[in-house]
Amino acid sequence: MSRFLIHWTVTFLAVLVAAWALPTMLESRDLLSLAIFALVLAVLNALVRPLLILLTLPLSCLTLGLFTLVINALVFWFGTIVAPGVHVAGFVEAFIAALVVSVASTIIGVLIH
Repeated sequence: MSRFLIHWTVTFLAVLVAAWALPTMLESRDLLSLAIFALVLAVLNALVRPLLILLTLPLSCLTLGLFTLVINALVFWFGTIVAPGVHVAGFVEAFIAALVVSVASTIIGVLIH
């Protein structure tokens, strides 16, 4: 359980960075909305994302792994649909925001460990 809590905290901090860096692309009502969104995103990344990666493995191989970025954007976009109070305008905005969250999450994760 503590590993999931650490993962959620890192995701929450990364989402805060993305909301600060991209205020017009990632709109949110308040910190609670971002915390709920980070929880939804952590659950989706733990459960749905591996299944999507497995199902699209041939396409990922053809694109040399770049299709994984599209999967990240789709999971991010679906997370904004599920979580109340967080909104992105479209797929391109979700793609850019997911990229920022991924980079910020990696940096924060390295700093924590």
